Amino acid sequence: MDFENMNVWCWLIPLLTGVICGILGYLIGQSSRETIDNTAELDTLKNKNAKLQADLDACNGKLNVASTAAAAAVTAIAPEVEQDPPFDAAAAKAAMGKTIKKDDLKVVEGIGPKISSMFHEGGIKTWKALSETAVARCQEILDGGGERYKVHDPASWPMQAKMCYEGKWSELAKWQDEHDHGKL
Repeated sequence: MDFENMNVWCWLIPLLTGVICGILGYLIGQSSRETIDNTAELDTLKNKNAKLQADLDACNGKLNVASTAAAAAVTAIAPEVEQDPPFDAAAAKAAMGKTIKKDDLKVVEGIGPKISSMFHEGGIKTWKALSETAVARCQEILDGGGERYKVHDPASWPMQAKMCYEGKWSELAKWQDEHDHGKL
């Protein structure tokens, strides 16, 4: 018996066995995989989506025709001028606990004197205008003020301004009490 070669075989046999087992395990694992084909179901769903989109477009077309006809009929009968809801300073003071001036943007939590003046310069001077302003536009105005205004989050400002505009003072006071610095 040759003991010099025996040391090599002690390493070579387990190594070859491991490689062979690894290859066999890989091949068995690959053969048991099953490819799922969902293309038929996907095509069916795409067709349903296209039909629903066509139905939606048809309904929107009918709605536009009906609303145009209704608007023409209303205009022909009696043109109405949209009026702002009346401002009730007493109700505002009762709910908010301080005197409120009409269209004072500082009532909105998160807006102070500087931000209010920035919004005035940006053409937003009333609660109604702020309530109809997109949050992205509010953020643009803040970004125009520099780094010190990046800490402010205008996400709730249009919603708060709408409550002011509609005279929902008790709802506004409750909302401001429940939220931390006007953040949603």
